[in-house]
Amino acid sequence: MNPAQPRIVTLKASSQDRKLRQRLHLAPTIAARLFTFPVRNSLGWYTLQQHCLTWFEVIGYTVLLQSDIDCVRHPAQRYSNSEVILRDRLLKALQRINPTIPLSAIADTISQLTAKNNCLLVENNRRYHKLLTDGIEISYPKDGQIVNDQLWLLDPLNLHNNDWLVIHPCTIVEGNYTHNLDVVVFINGIPLAVIVWTDPNNQKTSLKQAYQRLQVYKQQIPTLFTYNAFVVIACGSQARVGTVTSDWQEFLPWHSIDGEDFSATGETELEIVIQGIFDKRRCLELVKHFIVFEEKQADINKKLLRHHFCTRLNRFCCD
Repeated sequence: MNPAQPRIVTLKASSQDRKLRQRLHLAPTIAARLFTFPVRNSLGWYTLQQHCLTWFEVIGYTVLLQSDIDCVRHPAQRYSNSEVILRDRLLKALQRINPTIPLSAIADTISQLTAKNNCLLVENNRRYHKLLTDGIEISYPKDGQIVNDQLWLLDPLNLHNNDWLVIHPCTIVEGNYTHNLDVVVFINGIPLAVIVWTDPNNQKTSLKQAYQRLQVYKQQIPTLFTYNAFVVIACGSQARVGTVTSDWQEFLPWHSIDGEDFSATGETELEIVIQGIFDKRRCLELVKHFIVFEEKQADINKKLLRHHFCTRLNRFCCD
């Protein structure tokens, strides 16, 4: 990394932080109470959730509050709190990515994507992951004939065709359960990642408790995780990365930003995760190339290949 880059990014972050407060019509002290909780670490008392949102804006995501997509005030954004796919954003993104496919065929595909079934969470997750990576085979009438075509949900070649969104907090309703998730990351209206923090009012919490919160979410609002690529659990500035099937010991730190090891540079684990995983190009590379499903007898395990392997394989592919 260019030695000047940390300073440049810091200046960007400060600017984005001010813009975020202004856009939300919050005074700095009010914003701190809304977004943050104090954590004792080497950086002192740190405004972590606000910092997290600022970093997402720095790397090019749109950051919205739950009130910005409230189904009553903004029905065009989201029809109900039980809806986990943002249909309007998905429709517009698919039109950009697949300009030759008729709108009616795209709309039919979205209806299929959002249709519920009785399969287990991990089975659904594997099926939708294949659609993300391999595209969707579709047919539609054109000039009196049936055309067979391929519809793509993501565009790794032209990143601007994709819609990059972070919502904090994000209310999800399923059955009798309602949960406000800390951060949900949507790409083209699809919830591909979730960040789960520990209880912000309890300084004695640990990463293990964030993991336990995640297990509750998976049981009570499983539809959200049908489309999930990976999960981040966080406690203060600590962060671990895993998948919907990861056991506690399989949630591990992420040390790399664009192939450079930042584990001993003073960057927090949370910063490294956001810059190392959610960078637009790398995020789509991870989804497409570095997630595997292993089947052992009746169990399906989803694995995210670790940063060092991803870096080596990327370099090998580019040589």
